[in-house]
Amino acid sequence: MNTPPPPDLPRLQSCLHAARTEIARVMVGQSDAVDLALIVILSGQHALVEGVPGLGKTLLVRTLAQVLGCDFHRIQFTPDLMPADITGTNVFNLQRHEFTLVRGPVFTRFLLADEINRAPAKTQSALLQAMQERQVTIDRETHALPPEFTVFATQNPVEYEGTYPLPEAQRDRFMLKLVMDYPQRPEELDLARRFLGRDAPETILAQQPLQPALTLGELPALRSALESVVVREELLAYIVDLVRATRTHDAILVGAGPRATQSMLLGCRARAVLEGRDFVTPDDARALAVPVLAHRLNLRPEVEIEGLSVGEVVQGILKQVAVPR
Repeated sequence: MNTPPPPDLPRLQSCLHAARTEIARVMVGQSDAVDLALIVILSGQHALVEGVPGLGKTLLVRTLAQVLGCDFHRIQFTPDLMPADITGTNVFNLQRHEFTLVRGPVFTRFLLADEINRAPAKTQSALLQAMQERQVTIDRETHALPPEFTVFATQNPVEYEGTYPLPEAQRDRFMLKLVMDYPQRPEELDLARRFLGRDAPETILAQQPLQPALTLGELPALRSALESVVVREELLAYIVDLVRATRTHDAILVGAGPRATQSMLLGCRARAVLEGRDFVTPDDARALAVPVLAHRLNLRPEVEIEGLSVGEVVQGILKQVAVPR
């Protein structure tokens, strides 16, 4: 019996380095957001993306798709959007006298669900099966989605009027929340210069296609390289203790569940590979604690009234849980 070849960790690290280089041609700043997005893709999970309009959320996902050799679709969520608008539907063909499946935008590899909280719960839930099982059921028939299928769902942090907040169970389906903030002054100045010439990000994507770092279909195979990243027993216990601490903290009404532990482990391994290591360190867990845990936690009302944020609570937990040496 032939044994399969070992996971190609150096090949994966080489591809990630090439991907970062190409992404930097388009994305000005936002290096933390780029790294978190790569971690999500490497882990085979999904991300919430939060940021005010104009920070490049759509641009980021389009760039990632081009660099990683994947196709990309975008859905603008609105209050009148129906589940069939996402998944697709069977339409009767008068010429053939039979129903033909018209596939919706969910049939892609990278999906941008723009302003997901503007659609009602019935429409939001249309993504649940696709995110969890990578398949879609239309008229009782199940259709498989590509193994690379990744959802980036955006939210606007300043406009909540007329929105439908994601329920806790659906937020838990997202591995982490990726927050895009305003660029620093030098970065915004560089961006302004680019728009005066031919190096504007949209122009580069349209007229100077980026060099793909991966071939189509290569990503799922390279993901198996994460299995060779070492997680020591004491680090495993540290990650479990961090998640469990959210369930007993005085400021938290509802803590994180076991899926948060799984997301932390997957994310730590992916971050180690991004940093050029084949082992996880406590710094990986500490760097991912807020992105992975914050959107899963519900604070007590009296704590929110005091103005304490979820991120500050998670930072407090990081100070309380002993770091392994």
